[in-house]
Amino acid sequence: MSNARSHKLGTSPPRGRRFAVAARRTTVTLLAAVCFATLPAAAAAVLRIGNDHGGKIGVYWSRYFRVRGAGDEVVIDGTCASACTLVLGMVPHDRICVTANAALGFHAAWRRGFLGLKVINMPATRTLWSFYPKRIRQWIARHGGLGARMIYLSGPALTALYRECQ
Repeated sequence: MSNARSHKLGTSPPRGRRFAVAARRTTVTLLAAVCFATLPAAAAAVLRIGNDHGGKIGVYWSRYFRVRGAGDEVVIDGTCASACTLVLGMVPHDRICVTANAALGFHAAWRRGFLGLKVINMPATRTLWSFYPKRIRQWIARHGGLGARMIYLSGPALTALYRECQ
């Protein structure tokens, strides 16, 4: 086997080929860098909310923390009530849009009490309240505050606060 044409793996190529091997590696590295740089950035995902009546605050907090970190957009296209509304304070305002079907439902947080009856949970209600943007808190206050009864924000009052989805 001629030393000029091939060499064993793990050994240095003959002197004349060293430059060619190094040049090929540099070219391949540069080509890979250019290809990678021209790739479009990964598109953010879209979280579509509809018919979500809420649940445990911690579950929603975790979900929206991931959505915020990933840069995802949120489309509210139906009911988003109770703990679902945490999205308003956890995802940036400019990444949330609402459709004509959107309705936000607010009430005080509650827990099961004696005999399974609903009892208002004031610490959890304060937590919800603290997450809401100022304009949402103002709307809630004008409509009786967070209590046992659900209050809904929809239609023109909602689109005055959040952009309509395109």
